[in-house]
Amino acid sequence: MTVTVKVLVPAKTAENTQTTQYVALGVTTIIDKFTATNYSASAATISVNLVTGADTAGNQNLIVKTKTIQAGETYTFPEIVGQMLAPSGFISTIAGTASAINIRASGREVS
Repeated sequence: MTVTVKVLVPAKTAENTQTTQYVALGVTTIIDKFTATNYSASAATISVNLVTGADTAGNQNLIVKTKTIQAGETYTFPEIVGQMLAPSGFISTIAGTASAINIRASGREVS
């Protein structure tokens, strides 16, 4: 068994359409950190899905729904930290506003 510490989602701006951010390709993934920072001047929202490989992002795998992040605030998602993705599982997000929230995730891939 090999464990690799990895940036799962490099720092980026979250899209305002449902977007796959990371896929556990041939590995089991443990999410150690997931951070969102609202760099805009107004409150903004983000939703996060943890999806099994045979599924699509939807209410059935929604972990955080429309979390409001205030202007200048950073949120570290305790709801997601420690969660596991089986092979082919993925992280998907949707921001309520384009160009408002930066995200980043790190974790461990086990193969």
